[in-house]
Amino acid sequence: MAMAAAGAGRCLRGALLAGRKEAALAMAMPRGGARAASGPPRELLPGPFPRTPEERAAAARKYNLRLEDYEPFPDDGMGYGDYPKLPDRSQQERDPYYSWDQRDLRRNHGEPLHWDFDMFLRTRVDTTPTVLPWHTMRNCLLGFVGFMLFMFGLGELYPSYQPVGPKQYPYNDLYLESGRDPSQAPPEVKHYEI
Repeated sequence: MAMAAAGAGRCLRGALLAGRKEAALAMAMPRGGARAASGPPRELLPGPFPRTPEERAAAARKYNLRLEDYEPFPDDGMGYGDYPKLPDRSQQERDPYYSWDQRDLRRNHGEPLHWDFDMFLRTRVDTTPTVLPWHTMRNCLLGFVGFMLFMFGLGELYPSYQPVGPKQYPYNDLYLESGRDPSQAPPEVKHYEI
């Protein structure tokens, strides 16, 4: 590894000494997958809004969509360009048993991402239809809340308390500590009845 780095350094130095700037720059530039991972490549960035049927067909091919499935965002000045307007469906809604290319994201290679991709991850919004209809869930909730309110009202009308005796204190119910006369004998207090 060190010999390869030394050899590359000698080639670069030799190209610089020979006055071949283009060759030296080509050797110094990173190649392959060394671009920044902060966004899509230029060819996948949204282009201008498609105005003609030919532009619309080219944009559909660019995003691997059929022409009848391709619908761009409206040209309202928000800067979406020719990016496809995909349905607002979360990844949780997609089939978990399908053999996806990326199982954790439930998507295939070359499939366009939703514009708000980060909002529809499996850990975020779930747009899966509910198992029960909304009116059934609402009726169950209102029935439970109504029953609990009825029981609270019944408890207020007919209170039920556990039997409790008077509070007991040591040293003859704190006779001296409560400021009573020490010359008199404290009264005998019974905390029970037989």
